[in-house]
Amino acid sequence: MARKIAITGMGIISSIGRNVNENYASLLESRHGISEIEILETRHRGEVKLGEIKISNEDLVSQLGIPEDNNYARSTLLGITAAKEAVESAGITNINKYRTGLISSTSVGGMDVTEKYFYDYENQPDKQKYIATHDAGQSSLAIAEVLGLKGMVSTISTACSSAANAIMMGAKLIQSGVLDRVIVGGTDGLSKFTLNGFKTLMIVTDTYNTPFDNDRKGLNLGEAAAFLVLESDSVIEKENKTPIAWLSGYANANDAHHQTASSEDGTGAYLAMEKALKVSGLGAKDIDYINAHGTATPNNDLSEGTAMLRIFGEGQVPDFSSTKAFTGHTLAAAAAVEAVYSILAINNGIIFPNLNFKTPMQEFDLRPVTEIKRKEINNVLSNSFGFGGNCSTLIFSK
Repeated sequence: MARKIAITGMGIISSIGRNVNENYASLLESRHGISEIEILETRHRGEVKLGEIKISNEDLVSQLGIPEDNNYARSTLLGITAAKEAVESAGITNINKYRTGLISSTSVGGMDVTEKYFYDYENQPDKQKYIATHDAGQSSLAIAEVLGLKGMVSTISTACSSAANAIMMGAKLIQSGVLDRVIVGGTDGLSKFTLNGFKTLMIVTDTYNTPFDNDRKGLNLGEAAAFLVLESDSVIEKENKTPIAWLSGYANANDAHHQTASSEDGTGAYLAMEKALKVSGLGAKDIDYINAHGTATPNNDLSEGTAMLRIFGEGQVPDFSSTKAFTGHTLAAAAAVEAVYSILAINNGIIFPNLNFKTPMQEFDLRPVTEIKRKEINNVLSNSFGFGGNCSTLIFSK
């Protein structure tokens, strides 16, 4: 890379914790957040389990000190929560001191409220304020407003690789000299539209998701928000900061195979990992841990496993696990959630377990780490793959 990209702060809210420390504690204790539905209003209560954050929108508004007459959707409220923690953990007191931007990502946007009030718009004018919430960019603008950010704001929506691409875009803006620091990540709340859509695709399990298991039945949807603060090495030097990690590599590739399925030979995943390694200047043997996309769907785990074998070679795939058995698949937020977990792995020398794994896949002999494993971790490769074949890989380094 032409310029180093330092990571100086991070924030997260998910079904296993409302901040970084709570998430870390749950990961250490192998305590997942997949549960019966309590918050989401859906006919599927009792049929499926979700990675649901057990706090209402009203309580989030109260905790954040936001006026009650707002039109914020759940994705927005979760995003504000995580972004505020990231900025605070980075020690930023004047957010506009340097050229600072926000690149946020979402796929749900404001659907949780627009689907709720859709039939009320015509007859109840007081509900019309929620129409603007539907736009994916509204959540990004709201996060920036709460943070007091006056710089560049942009939104990315590339399905389940969205946050990875937001992180990548932020890094490129720093490398090109456009910005000095960028708050990057993603946020997605649960909605009926999302749950119904994934059920239509028949990739939602009726039990707990089992990544990379031969008997996997599908994913659990989840909700979350997570953000990182990226800063240039020049800002780090001026502020005398110590980064919590570095973003050493990144890449995006397109599988170009199917609207919702990955190719069986993992072409998109392979290309993304190959290019990310090239950008980082690292070799395959330098990767100590892979935080896999690992959705527990039949197609994804086969495709990703095949791609990992192509990159690293038979018998040489590094320790890997999917943390989606903890949180569920949090869609646009997933890559940012897993970026936080990757950094926690580096800073604590811990690989978090792939919960629920029992039987290796019949197509190949790949076994994820299933218990807490302590080791020196210098480089973590994190995969995120989205519908439309949008495949992204990030590499985080000590």
